[in-house]
Amino acid sequence: MKQDKLIISKKRFNSRLIVGTGKYKSMLECAKAIKISGAEIVTVAVRRVNITNKKKPLLMDFIDPKRITYLPNTAGCFNSNEALRTLRLAREIGGWKLVKLEVLGDKKNLFPEMIETLNSTEILTKEGFKVMVYCNDDPLMAKRLENAGAEAIMPLAAPIGSGLGILNKVNIKIIRNQTKLPLIIDAGLGQASDATIAMELGCDGVLVNTAIAKAKKPFEMAKAFRNAVIAGRQSFLSGRIEKRVMGSPSSPNKGII
Repeated sequence: MKQDKLIISKKRFNSRLIVGTGKYKSMLECAKAIKISGAEIVTVAVRRVNITNKKKPLLMDFIDPKRITYLPNTAGCFNSNEALRTLRLAREIGGWKLVKLEVLGDKKNLFPEMIETLNSTEILTKEGFKVMVYCNDDPLMAKRLENAGAEAIMPLAAPIGSGLGILNKVNIKIIRNQTKLPLIIDAGLGQASDATIAMELGCDGVLVNTAIAKAKKPFEMAKAFRNAVIAGRQSFLSGRIEKRVMGSPSSPNKGII
C-alpha cells in the first residue's frame, strides 16, 4: 500500500480522499476536519470561499496551500461562460491550472449540464488547464470528456448533498473499465461505507463535502471516511472472491472423521 499512490496530473498523493471546504460552521472547523481526514487535496469554490479579501478570514490562513493542494472549482456556475470566467480568475489569483470544472444544469437537482461541460472542457484544455470534470454517470459522455483532454473523470454518485450513496454501480464500473484516467466519485456520498463501495468498484478516489461538514460529529466522520477509503482500496487490491449462487463450506471436506 505504501507504493500505491493516487496520481493526478503527474503529481503523487498518499491520500485518495478529496475534501471540500464549504458548509462548515467555521474555517477553523473546516481546517481541523481536513487535517483529521488526511486529505491532501481540497476543493475551493472560487465564487463562495474567501481567498482574496484580506479584511475577512482567508482560507489560506487556516489551510496552507503549500502543504495542501488547492483545487479551485466552479460551484454555482450554470453556463460555460461563468465557469470559464471563474477558472481564469483562479489562475490569475493563485496561478492554479489544476482545476475542477462543474457546470450545473438546474438549481433544484444540481445535475451537471453536460453539453456546456464538454464545451468548457475543450476550451480549458486548449488554454493549458488540467481539468478534473464533474459529470453524470453516462459512460459515453465520460469517454467524450476523456477525448476532450480531461485530466480526471468525476461522476456523481447521487445528486450533490443528497447523501444517497452510489445509485448506479453498473455505470461506474463501465466507466472504470473503459478509462485509464483517474476516476473520482464526486457528490452524493452520505456515510463512510459509501466511500468503501466506491473504492471497491475500482475508483481512484472520492470527493466528500456535505457528508463530513454536516455530520453531527464532523471530526469523527472525517476520520471514518479516511479509514473507509483505505479499507476500500485494500479490499479492491486484494481481489474479492467470486460470487456464487450456492453455498460453499468454509472448512475442507477431506479428512472429516
